[in-house]
Amino acid sequence: MTSFLDFEKPIAELEARIAELRATADGSDLDIGAEIAKLEKKSAAMLTGTYAKLSPWQKTQVARHPQRPHFVDYIRLAFTDFVPLGGDRLYGEDAAIIGGLAKLDGRKVMVIGHEKGHDTASRIKHNFGMAKPEGYRKAIRLMEMASKFGLPVVTLVDTAGAFPGVEAEERGQAEAIARSTEACLGLQVPMVAAIVGEGGSGGAVAIASANKVLMLEHSVYSVISPEGASSILWRTPDKAADAATAMKVTAQDLLDLAVIDSIVPEPVGGAHRDPAGTARVLAEALGRELAALDGKDTAEILRQREERFLRIGSL
Repeated sequence: MTSFLDFEKPIAELEARIAELRATADGSDLDIGAEIAKLEKKSAAMLTGTYAKLSPWQKTQVARHPQRPHFVDYIRLAFTDFVPLGGDRLYGEDAAIIGGLAKLDGRKVMVIGHEKGHDTASRIKHNFGMAKPEGYRKAIRLMEMASKFGLPVVTLVDTAGAFPGVEAEERGQAEAIARSTEACLGLQVPMVAAIVGEGGSGGAVAIASANKVLMLEHSVYSVISPEGASSILWRTPDKAADAATAMKVTAQDLLDLAVIDSIVPEPVGGAHRDPAGTARVLAEALGRELAALDGKDTAEILRQREERFLRIGSL
């Protein structure tokens, strides 16, 4: 059953009415099929209209939807032959970042990404997708392995940010993020990143400094959360909606600013309404970008990546 967001209340009420009519029709002689069809058509139109004009803050809510597909879903739906590889060979395993060998439409790749979890137990296990230093050092290890064996790297970004806890700082969080970003920029093989939910601060950039950066239509990407920006600028988190607009966190804004390279469309109503369809479209987009990088030598790959990031902010 789909969980409705606050701004979807009229749609939720209509869907509840449809469910009531269906329950009434079951086991009775009443012919209300036409009325149900009429309401379903109205609900679909309302959903399309609502999602065609989402505000930046509403898009942030969609990006955080509890039923939105995460890394483990995309591995299941978009990749095959996934072999997980764990540990940073220095401290331990971090479940907030998952990575391993896989195939994308038959192409061998190294895939790395944040995992938030779907319920209380899995969210705690994966620390809500907020990685500690060992997570970023694992990502570095896997990128270096991919470079050694000539495998392109695909990353799926979905985090509110790197974990800010004391233990993470004690183990060198800032350095781990910086070195992971450096590893991305110096990678000897093609790299394509996709923001599939939240792209928060350095925790996202650390595995998103790629040759090409894609974003799902209703994802967000920013240097700080809207609530964090609101707390700094207005001394209250209540201005998060204004902050989201001011920061230009949406895929549409970031494409205009050349921060990302393309937008991957989502099903009407967001990725959580059709995870399989979203995964299929995302896989196709990733495959196209990897194919476009085929045949380029190392020098060209590095130069293209460097020029891409130097262009940001120069418009």
